[in-house]
Amino acid sequence: MLIAVLAGLIVSILYIPFGKYLRGRLAILVALLPITLFAYFISFIPAIQDGRHVHSHHPWVPSLGINFDFHLDGLSLLFSLLITGVGSLVFLYAAPYLKGHRYLDRFYGYLSLFMAAMLGVVLADNVLLLFIFWELTSISSFFLIGFNNGNGASRKSSLIALGVTGGGGFLLMAGLILMGHLSGSYSIQEMLGSNEFLKSHTLYGLILILVFAGAFTKSAQFPFHFWLPGAMKAPTPVSAYLHSATMVKAGIYLLARLQPVLGGTDYWMYPLVVIGGITMLYSAFHSIFRTDLKSILAYSTIAALGMLVFLIGIGTAESLLAASVFILVHALYKASLFLTAGVIDHETGTRDVTQLSGLRKVLMPLSVAGILAALSSAGLPLTFGFIGKDLIYEATLQTTGFWMIALTTLALLTNGLLLCAGFMAGIKPFTGNLPDSFAQVHLPNGLMWGAPLLLAILGIILGCAPWLVDDALLNPAAYVMHQSAIDSPLKIWHGFNLVLLLSGVTLALGTLLYIVRKPSAASLASIERYNNLAPKHIIGSLARYARKISIRYTRTLHNGYLRVYLLRIIIFAILLLAFRLFTGGPIKLTFDTLSPISIYEVVVVGILIAAIYITVTAPSRLTAVVATSVIGYCICLLFVFYSAPDLAMTQFTIDTLTVVLFVLVLFRLPPFLNFANRGVRIRDGIVASAFGLVIALVAIQVLNQPVDGTVSKFYGDNAYLLAKGKNVVNVILVDFRGLDTMFEIVVLSIAAVGVVSLLKLRLKASEKE
Repeated sequence: MLIAVLAGLIVSILYIPFGKYLRGRLAILVALLPITLFAYFISFIPAIQDGRHVHSHHPWVPSLGINFDFHLDGLSLLFSLLITGVGSLVFLYAAPYLKGHRYLDRFYGYLSLFMAAMLGVVLADNVLLLFIFWELTSISSFFLIGFNNGNGASRKSSLIALGVTGGGGFLLMAGLILMGHLSGSYSIQEMLGSNEFLKSHTLYGLILILVFAGAFTKSAQFPFHFWLPGAMKAPTPVSAYLHSATMVKAGIYLLARLQPVLGGTDYWMYPLVVIGGITMLYSAFHSIFRTDLKSILAYSTIAALGMLVFLIGIGTAESLLAASVFILVHALYKASLFLTAGVIDHETGTRDVTQLSGLRKVLMPLSVAGILAALSSAGLPLTFGFIGKDLIYEATLQTTGFWMIALTTLALLTNGLLLCAGFMAGIKPFTGNLPDSFAQVHLPNGLMWGAPLLLAILGIILGCAPWLVDDALLNPAAYVMHQSAIDSPLKIWHGFNLVLLLSGVTLALGTLLYIVRKPSAASLASIERYNNLAPKHIIGSLARYARKISIRYTRTLHNGYLRVYLLRIIIFAILLLAFRLFTGGPIKLTFDTLSPISIYEVVVVGILIAAIYITVTAPSRLTAVVATSVIGYCICLLFVFYSAPDLAMTQFTIDTLTVVLFVLVLFRLPPFLNFANRGVRIRDGIVASAFGLVIALVAIQVLNQPVDGTVSKFYGDNAYLLAKGKNVVNVILVDFRGLDTMFEIVVLSIAAVGVVSLLKLRLKASEKE
């Protein structure tokens, strides 16, 4: 499974040197990757149907508890088939849709990377590995949403999507680490044995908040839903793939996967039912006011995601089976509708439903795809959507009392609104009279209308023969969520009962609403009057306020002057050290342990003080540099006095090199310093004196502490034995602390590259401005 997961990543890297060869007719060949992976995962259906699971273990960073552990069961197989199956059609669809695009190879690279990330999310058994792939989906989707980077709206939408999902991902990381720490393992399968411990722990509520934050932001739950309609600026293949079948369902997958670990409590159920219920009704209501095809589908997608969260929150066997069925139902009809909308936009140049009509006369196969997908979304009998809708009503009717009435009513209203939205997107553009402006419209490449038609027909086939995916795919997925056998075969007909009545009411309500409701710019404007109360505006206002604070903070503390940074660092160090000194017990000022002061030391210190005075008062830069070098050489002499010739030589070399570099740099600068005003110099003098005093007190305190020679004895005894070196200091730097030294060298190398780049930089006049 490791190769299957990383295949998309490997292919995306190969696009860098070889992508230019796949911009023409060969672009269609890239679909071989998802098709091959789809066939690979289909081969596991017999094993999953028999109740077996497939596990793969590859050590990665075992010291941190991170391994490439993959686990394939009913739930991950369902998502893997959606990712690779819908992905195959999207890859094929994109070749003619983006034909001739200068960045087609780049698009396929992003798409392959995203597919790899999604497979990693649904197959990972290690929560830390899951999080890594989770963030990779956010990064790759950022590039896909902003693919049309010449468009400012696309760039803004990609940034908003990354900001919302990335922020949720940060909180999710904390929740997953907390779960692993408390349960003693980062393996999801092993966490199942600690579920009761986690639920009874005092931090259980915090874990839920963090996990919900990650799931709700990724799956566009209210009030974080606003990023998804904005993401419709992406090309249609992206919308069909990311926003109907894969990325937005990552949050759904996370909740479904953690249902047996964290679910089964009121703290789990109520937030999911309430947030999911608000999301699905709010978004379904908004969908019928939109006039842009992709906007209609975006809001109806958010409503469907809310429905899935709602079903997982109920947490019964019936609701979890309904969720697993609806995941597949929604992926089939929504991907078909998105791809249909893309063809309409591609051929007519508009997605405005108020202008689209009669396209069946020129796009007949596409009209069949759109109508069949719309009927499946409506839940018409003999469609897969009908089975999914019935299961939703069965799940709500299994609750009792007030909850049964409230949840069933909520589901009924949402389904009625979604039916209307589905008809607006899938039927309205093809019915009525064909405008003269569309008379020249013709069918595009067969791959563009064949992909949505195939998905729509599959929705009908599964509606007539649900046993094809019943025991093979959907019941195993529900079993993983419920952790008990669910023997509930999907049926076309359940007899005359309350569920059938509710389905009929849904069809009547939604159809009546579609007939009565006429989308228009006026109706859209009527609801947009309240945008100031919408979460997007409120959160956007908070973001703008935070940006203003950040700008003020940056201008105050990070104004670009090195002297200001040094001043603040030193002041902070003074306060921190002084606080520790005066709260850590009495300060010892005894000097009994110090060696006698020699005349050589007095002379050297006198020279050092004089050099410091010259450095801070010299009117010439060159004089200040020379005086600074004298300070360094005085320190070299002190090292010699205290029997540290190796340190003295090191200090001497560094000082000499520094002086040479300073002189070379200052050669091109003005010869005189620009002195600061008297107040600034007094301030700097006070800070410098205070810092010196604190460091002196720290040094005296250290000298008054009993000497523990354990570490130095270890280095002295083992320098030659372990590292074959007689110079202990060199051995410490190169061998015992070799990793530190390596990173120091890397930092210096990077700095050197930066300096050379700046020295070699030659800006144009316009760039200098």
